[in-house]
Amino acid sequence: MALSISAVVLLLIIVLLLVKKSGLKAGHAVVCVLLGFYLAGSSIAPTINELTTNVAGMLGDIKF
Repeated sequence: MALSISAVVLLLIIVLLLVKKSGLKAGHAVVCVLLGFYLAGSSIAPTINELTTNVAGMLGDIKF
């Protein structure tokens, strides 16, 4: 659960920065949110969840 909340906060910050600095319009951001909402309810959601979990695990295993 902590990973999901962190990912949501990170993505929210990225979207806000894109709206402010890169000229992303608020309408485009809403379309992106709706796409994510509908993807979460689709049959591809478990695959996306597994992919993001694996990438987060790989990033967590990196030793500096």
